[in-house]
Amino acid sequence: MKQKIVLATGNQGKVREMADVLADFGFEVVAQTDLGIESPEETGLTFVENALLKARYAAKMTGLPAIADDSGLVVQALGGEPGLYSARYAGTDGDDAANRQKLLEKMTNVEETQRQAKFVSCIVMLRHETDPSPIIAEGECQGVITFAEKGDNGFGYDSLFFYPPKNCTFAELETVEKKKISHRARALAVLKERLK
Repeated sequence: MKQKIVLATGNQGKVREMADVLADFGFEVVAQTDLGIESPEETGLTFVENALLKARYAAKMTGLPAIADDSGLVVQALGGEPGLYSARYAGTDGDDAANRQKLLEKMTNVEETQRQAKFVSCIVMLRHETDPSPIIAEGECQGVITFAEKGDNGFGYDSLFFYPPKNCTFAELETVEKKKISHRARALAVLKERLK
């Protein structure tokens, strides 16, 4: 019988991505929204802290092991913005178009050589609410912020994130391709290693 694990998100994309990896280790992934659980307020100052907060809350509310991910875009020229506020950068949670617009506006006078950025993903797994040694897996993907949107695939900041090794933005990549190289893919690979 598979061990149920609650995923502290309502994002179906994340659910599918993580379910694939965790199924290999005998876990059955259930999204917290399917159990009627809302997300706690993210009051951490780092991706790790926020992922821990979310996982601990989900474990507490369900009594199940929990896994959470906190991720975002970190732009060097903006001192790390949008960072923890990536999903709500323009004020409304999940308004991708407004977030991209705000980022482009803030980057207007930033030269091409100064547009480095990285996507960061931090995944935390807790066996129970008070687990003193959580499994923490982090992944990063380095790129450059473009001057205009390119590509229709993906979500979030994908159309502004140029990935030099593939010579295109994340939004110009096939989903299958992006899943192999993204920050979340890298964090999931680390998680896989730690679960072995």
